[in-house]
Amino acid sequence: MAQQSEARNDVAGQLRAVPIGDHGFLSDGEVSALLAPDGSVAWMCVPRFDSASVFGSILGRLAGSFRIAPLDVNVPASRRYLPGTMILETSWGTPTGWIIIRDVLLIGPWHHAIDRSATYRRTPNDYEAEHILLRTVRCVSGEVQTVMDCEPVFDYGRCPAHWEYTGTSYHQGIATRDGGDVHLTLTTDMLLGFEGGHAGSRTLLKEGDVRFVALSWGGAEPPTTYDDAYARLVWTAHHWQHWLARGRFPDHPWRSYLQRSALTLKGLTYSPTGAVTAAGSTSLPETMGGNRNYDYRYAWIRDATFALWAMYSLGLDWEAVDFFSFIADMAAGDQDLQIMYGIGGERELEEFELDHLPGYAASRPVRIGNAAYSQRQHDVWGALLDSVYLHSKAADHLDNRIWPILERQVGEALKNWREPDAGIWEVRGEPKHFTSSKIMCWVALDRGAKIARMGGAVDKAAEWELAADEIKQDILDNGVDERGVLTQYYGSTSLDASLLLAPLLRFLPPDDPRMRATVMAIRDELTVDGLVLRYKVEETDDGFSGEEGTFTICSFWLVSALCEIGEHQLARQLCAKLLSFAGPLELYGEEIDPRSGHHLGNFPQAFTHLALINAVLHVIAEERDGGIDERPTS
Repeated sequence: MAQQSEARNDVAGQLRAVPIGDHGFLSDGEVSALLAPDGSVAWMCVPRFDSASVFGSILGRLAGSFRIAPLDVNVPASRRYLPGTMILETSWGTPTGWIIIRDVLLIGPWHHAIDRSATYRRTPNDYEAEHILLRTVRCVSGEVQTVMDCEPVFDYGRCPAHWEYTGTSYHQGIATRDGGDVHLTLTTDMLLGFEGGHAGSRTLLKEGDVRFVALSWGGAEPPTTYDDAYARLVWTAHHWQHWLARGRFPDHPWRSYLQRSALTLKGLTYSPTGAVTAAGSTSLPETMGGNRNYDYRYAWIRDATFALWAMYSLGLDWEAVDFFSFIADMAAGDQDLQIMYGIGGERELEEFELDHLPGYAASRPVRIGNAAYSQRQHDVWGALLDSVYLHSKAADHLDNRIWPILERQVGEALKNWREPDAGIWEVRGEPKHFTSSKIMCWVALDRGAKIARMGGAVDKAAEWELAADEIKQDILDNGVDERGVLTQYYGSTSLDASLLLAPLLRFLPPDDPRMRATVMAIRDELTVDGLVLRYKVEETDDGFSGEEGTFTICSFWLVSALCEIGEHQLARQLCAKLLSFAGPLELYGEEIDPRSGHHLGNFPQAFTHLALINAVLHVIAEERDGGIDERPTS
C-alpha cells in the first residue's frame, strides 16, 4: 500500500510540474534565477550560481518561492524578453484589467572607485552586478487586484527565514536565518506584512498605477522609489543591448536564436572569473521520475573549445579571452588537470544528496556537488589544447605562461592515451577504451604540434606529430567496425554520438568514407524521430538505470556533421526541426523528449546553446557561400 501511495504521489508530482522549458532565465553574471510562467521565482541561489538556494520550489514546493501576479490568475497572456536583453516581461489579463510585470537582475556601473573587488580576477568592466532582483508592475487598463508573496527558505529549503521591519514604515524588511550570513532585504512601495517566513502584499492597481519590489543581498543600495527602480531597469536594458551590439549576427531568420544563445551564454558566465557554468540549476531530471539527476553549476574544461569557437565566431572576443584565462589558471601549476572546476576555481566538488527534497516532478535524488570531478576522462587534454590553438589563432597571441602548460598537458595525453577512462559522458560503470577519448588525445598531440611549429619549436613539433600519427592509427585499427564506422569503444559495435565531433575536429577529412559512414550510421540508428541519443542505454554500462531523452547537443552536432560531409539539405531540415523545439523564450535544456517535445535536464544548458550556434552558423554559411571557413580547429 505504501508503495502504491508513493507511486500515486510521483505521478501527481509529474502532472503538476511546470515544464522545464517554460521557465524564464535571468542573470547578472553572478546570480541566476528561473521564473515559472505563473510569476514565481522557482530557483535562485545567492550570492553565486553555485551557492545554496533561497528559492528552490522547482525541486520541492516547500523550498521557497517569490511570486507576483494577479489574484486568482495563474496563466499569463504572454511572456517575452525585452528585445536584446535579459529582462523578462509578462503580460497578465484578468476580467477587470491588465498588468505588465518586468523582472530583471540589475546590472549597474562599476562601483569600486576607491577599493578593489574581493572576487574579480579578470580585467574589470565598466559595469557589475548590483545584487538586486527587481520586479516592477504597471497597470495598463482597468483595475487588477495584485498579490506579492515572498517566502525564501535558506540552504536548499532547510532553514526558514525570519522577517523583521527595518524602520517605522511597512516598506522594507530583512530576512535572516539562524547562524547564516546571507541576508535578504525586501524593499517596495507596497505595504508589507510578515507571517512567519512569508512576506506579502495585497494591492489594487488601477490604470496608470505603478509599483516595484526589490530583493537585495549585500550589493548596491536598493531603489526606494519607482522612478529610481525604473531608471535602473532602463540602465540594465541598455547594458544588455549595447553588449549584444558588439556581436556579429548574420541577417537571417534564425538570428534571434543566435542572439538569445549569446545572451544565455553571457548569463551563464561567472563574471569575476570568466568561468562558463554548464547550467544554473541542479538535479532537473534527464528522465521524468528517473535518477539521472546531476548538479551542473560548475565549469567543464570540455566546454572550452565550443565556447571559444562560438564567442569568437560571434565577435564576443572579451568573453572568450576571459574564459580562456580561467582555463589557463586551472591548467597552470603542478596539479593534474581536472575535467571540471568550481566557478571560482575550486577543485573539490563533493557530491551528496538532499533527501528532504522530492525533486522536480518527484524525480529523486536531488544532488549537490558532482562526483565526476575526480574521474579520469582523457578528452580533457584535447579540449584544453584545442582551446589554446583556437585562442592563439583568434587572438594572434599567447602569453608566457602557456608554453609550460602546453608541454605538461601534451605530456599527460602521451602518458595516458593507452589507458581506459570514463569517457565524455562521465559514465560510472567500468572504464573502457572509448574511441572519442582516444580521438581527443590525438587532438592534444595534433594541436600541440601545430602550436609548437607556430612558436618555432620545430623538433618538438615533429616529435608530437609522430605521436599523433601513432594514436590515429591505433584508433583506425581498433575503433572502427567492419562497416567502416567509428564505434563507442574498442572492440564494440555500439554507436556513440560523441563521434559526430570527429569531422569537426578534423580527425579525418570530411570526404573520408569512414567519416560519412559514421555520421550516417548515427543518423539512421541512434535517433528517435530524428533526434539523437548519446548512446543506447541498454548497450552502455553507465552506472544508472532507466531511459533518457535525446541529447539536444548531439542533435545539433549532427547538423554540423551533416554539413561537413556535404549533406546540406538534411542538415538544414534537422536544424529547422530542432529550432522548432525551442522553449517559448528560445531557451534549451539538455535533452528533448521526442514524444512530448518537453525539455529535460538542467536548464538552460550552456553546451546545448554552444552547439546551436555551431550548427546554425554552419547551415547559414552553406546557404550563402557553400561552406564555412572559420571552424574551431581549421
